[in-house]
Amino acid sequence: MKKYFLLLLLSVFAVTVFVGCAGDDIEGTTNDDDNTSEEVEDTKELSGSITMAGSTSVQPLSEELAAAFMAEHRDTRLEVSGGGSGAGVQAAQENTADFGAVSREIAEDETGINTYKIAIDGIAVIVHADNEVDDLSLDEIQQLFSGEITNWSEVGGADEDVVVISREEGSGTRGAFTDIVLGDAELTDSALIQNSTGAVKESVLTEPNAIGYISLGNLDDEVKGLSVDGVEPTAEAISSGDYAVARPFNYVANEDEDLSEVAQAFLDFVLSDAGQQIVVDNGFIAVD
Repeated sequence: MKKYFLLLLLSVFAVTVFVGCAGDDIEGTTNDDDNTSEEVEDTKELSGSITMAGSTSVQPLSEELAAAFMAEHRDTRLEVSGGGSGAGVQAAQENTADFGAVSREIAEDETGINTYKIAIDGIAVIVHADNEVDDLSLDEIQQLFSGEITNWSEVGGADEDVVVISREEGSGTRGAFTDIVLGDAELTDSALIQNSTGAVKESVLTEPNAIGYISLGNLDDEVKGLSVDGVEPTAEAISSGDYAVARPFNYVANEDEDLSEVAQAFLDFVLSDAGQQIVVDNGFIAVD
């Protein structure tokens, strides 16, 4: 009888242990499944492609922003091309690109688009590094580019003919420069026309008597950036409003089409602290 009772007690104990272990296993499996589900949800990767066309002044900055965004989201792809600000507006209007890049204010007749300011840029008036001139008034710059002043000696330089370098029609940089500097004056017929910021800079670099204009973000020691009315072309001077020749960098998109998930994520990144730090690192001014 005692032997039978002992066997019965051991059997009950074994069943209890088994059930307890099984319960632990089930609970562990349930938690693992929950964690896996949460992990999959948390690490869902953004994917898709974005196309952008427009201003060649904005293009280098867009490429930097795109590279940082793609590094964070490995399954995304951004294709950035130039063509000028006018082409950027048209691409947005016709919905042939997710974003158009525009390096000037949007004109009143450029309708059918939403505008997102991503940075502020100064336009540096540049001359050859060996040019004796360091500072010009806004009026003198207008007279040089309109052909009213044709010799550097008239503004304190050498007795040499001025070679004017300008961007092409449709360029956002030219549009902004025309609005701010030329006003109602016409660009001189003798101006040499270049179709990119890099080409303008190269022309000034190789022509000792040249004067041109480029985005502040492209200014370096290879050429001389002139002071305008005594104010040097610096980020601080542009932020304070002291430097007169400045313009916005905009992205535009079709107003009748919602941005795709990946396009909205890219725009959010550009306007985030991280994106705006890239703006600053590239020599431009962050937006509020």
